Amino acid sequence: MLTLDSFEEASEIVKKVTLETKLIYSAYLSEQTGNRVYLKPENMQMTGAYKLRGAYYKASTLTEEERAAGVITASAGNHAQGVAYAAREFNMKAVIVMPTTTPLIKVNRTKSYGAEVVLYGDVYDDAYNKAVELAEQEGYTFIHPFDDEAVATGQGTIAMEIFKELPLVDYILVPIGGGGLATGVSTLAKLLNPKIKVIGVEPVGAACMSESLKAGKVITLKSVNTIADGTAVKTPGKKIFPYIKDNIDAIITVPDEDIIVSFLDMVENHKMIVENSGLLTVAAIKQLDVKDKKIVAILSGGNMDVITMSSVVQQGLIMRDRIFTVSVLLPDKPGELSAVADTIAKQDGNVIKLEHNQFVSTNRNAAVELRITLEAFGTEHKNLIMQALEKGGYRPKIVRTSI
Repeated sequence: MLTLDSFEEASEIVKKVTLETKLIYSAYLSEQTGNRVYLKPENMQMTGAYKLRGAYYKASTLTEEERAAGVITASAGNHAQGVAYAAREFNMKAVIVMPTTTPLIKVNRTKSYGAEVVLYGDVYDDAYNKAVELAEQEGYTFIHPFDDEAVATGQGTIAMEIFKELPLVDYILVPIGGGGLATGVSTLAKLLNPKIKVIGVEPVGAACMSESLKAGKVITLKSVNTIADGTAVKTPGKKIFPYIKDNIDAIITVPDEDIIVSFLDMVENHKMIVENSGLLTVAAIKQLDVKDKKIVAILSGGNMDVITMSSVVQQGLIMRDRIFTVSVLLPDKPGELSAVADTIAKQDGNVIKLEHNQFVSTNRNAAVELRITLEAFGTEHKNLIMQALEKGGYRPKIVRTSI
């Protein structure tokens, strides 16, 4: 059972392996929302995520026989690292089954803690089924990433730390995948202050908990589709579902587009790398219809590979009109390209890429196409550039940008 005593015990135990992630006041998000917003940077943990808390506390509760058998789990990455680290600390063998889509950085870091990694399936649920199969075949002790009360208790130690720093917190926003983190945080938060509001946040493309709450029982989604790989779960936890029903006040769903923009917000305004699932709470803050409240957003992890990071940055810049591509038609004769470039330069536009297509028309003297990818300061600056090109007679048209 998730009791105050068990949370207090877990809080003392996880201190042996966790770093102190003090709240960070966000002047940017506070100004944007009219609230006092704080960030709980679990992305700064030594394994890059909060999952170490639940894994280590669960390991501490195992019997000698269970430890001797070795442990196994399924994970999209962060729980994998938590279990691998905990297994090393308790001198246990660890086998981790991860989806084939898991970012390379998470796979390599899991291996670096001494675990054996098995890549299987496209999503967490596939990996989970494989891990259960291996556990039965080899006799391993299975550590569930979220549907386990001891694991949830370990994750809930985050709430204990939040209350120690900010006793009068009004809202806590917590990401939801399978529901372990949300269970621990919301249950302890309500024990400490029944009036507090705990809001769960899910990606639109993997809203298994929202759908389960609507149905009044745990249901399985047919598929999941989100860039928030750490919360791409089809089926939430059955053991922890009652805790979610009792303690989560509401769930906000966030589209991937909002996650992308939030990544830029974190990098530019807080100089922090936060993985897509960890950004759910930041993206959700603007949907909260409250003012003058003390809000804590839990940043659950920061394990993100460079290729994904690059893609998110590019898409974010495009979405904010800081990079865009425009197509113009011009006669195929000397000086025309220079004239277009001069028009753009006078508006302080920065050309990134040019594509010259002489075959857009059978009459090259009448028109050739020039596609220009530009860097701008934002939507207003983009509009000024477009207006200047229009005045120059180039009939500009926005086209899909690919960098």
